[in-house]
Amino acid sequence: KVFEKKMPFIRMLRRVGQSPACVCWTSVLPVRFLGLSPRQIPADANFHSASFSDTDHPRVLITGGLGQLGVGLANLLRKRFGKDSVILSDIKKPPDCVFHSGPFIYSDILDYKNLREIVVNNRITWLFHYSALLSAVGEANVSLARAVNITGLHNILDVAAEHNLRLFVPSTIGAFGPTSPRNPTPDLCIQRPRTIYGVSKVHAELMGETMLSRFFMMPQSMANLSATWKPTRGCR
Repeated sequence: KVFEKKMPFIRMLRRVGQSPACVCWTSVLPVRFLGLSPRQIPADANFHSASFSDTDHPRVLITGGLGQLGVGLANLLRKRFGKDSVILSDIKKPPDCVFHSGPFIYSDILDYKNLREIVVNNRITWLFHYSALLSAVGEANVSLARAVNITGLHNILDVAAEHNLRLFVPSTIGAFGPTSPRNPTPDLCIQRPRTIYGVSKVHAELMGETMLSRFFMMPQSMANLSATWKPTRGCR
């Protein structure tokens, strides 16, 4: 709730993650952080956060845009910032209604060079990272899920750090496990998921917390960070 006072945009994100059949609350965690890969980040990269205001006109990239959340988020952001300011991306061919609704490009998060080119050529300032292999598909191909959900995440972290992007990474109820307390499940508790998808989302959450503690120790800085949201009970 503290972050909502500073960032009214977060309330928009909450509504996108909900549906009539899926009413949930979300907990907001700061996540503007760096990846821990051996890739070199420029020494002069600016990692300081900037506050959000109604006058901002971001250039937005959504990875995994043809999944469960991407199209709905794109529609919402395009209404606020303009159709051409929001780019959907995926590795699949979009249906006609999506293709003609606004910019769409091919983007493979495992191709770091391709990610950099997209960010630079389109002057991206905000990045929503939705690319992931979900539970059923991930369990059928663990090696691919590990690559997409973990290696792909680190590529996103690195390109976001290199180009000073605002980064949004969602988590999931799948990050909890059978030993997690129930009714209600607190945000901070034993998780221990049993799927590669859940494990990869716990990894993403811990990366965010680790980078936050290393780079943003001042409360004033924390108040203006970008954020991730985590669906709790009642959601996928």
